[in-house]
Amino acid sequence: MPPTDRVVAETTLYVRYAETDAMGIIHHASYIIYFEEGRSNYARQRGSDYASFERSGHYLTVSEINARYIKPARYGQQITVCCWIDDMKSRGLTFAYEILDANTRGILVVGSSKHICITHSGQVTRLPDEWRAWGTT
Repeated sequence: MPPTDRVVAETTLYVRYAETDAMGIIHHASYIIYFEEGRSNYARQRGSDYASFERSGHYLTVSEINARYIKPARYGQQITVCCWIDDMKSRGLTFAYEILDANTRGILVVGSSKHICITHSGQVTRLPDEWRAWGTT
């Protein structure tokens, strides 16, 4: 279950037909897109959307991503993406995720993604102070 000692953003959505495979279940790659939506919603809830982050001269490049598939979801099913910061460094951070059945709260997928902060010219740089503060609350 998501931690209780930090901010956890929840995003609930319906599985779209285009996100499923021939068996009618979510294609494994679609969960990575759900992770991204979870991160975007997390930033919005913290008051700094990712578009503003990019406008400030930064990108968060993905350096590692992990997903453990526990139970499949199907077209039309409502799911909830839970996202939180699991680790914070001066130049990078790790987000953790749980994707749940929105009705039963049963776990479907758990995962994480590591990110490095870079400038628009591709140089590794420190995370902005506002974002680094998120790792302590």
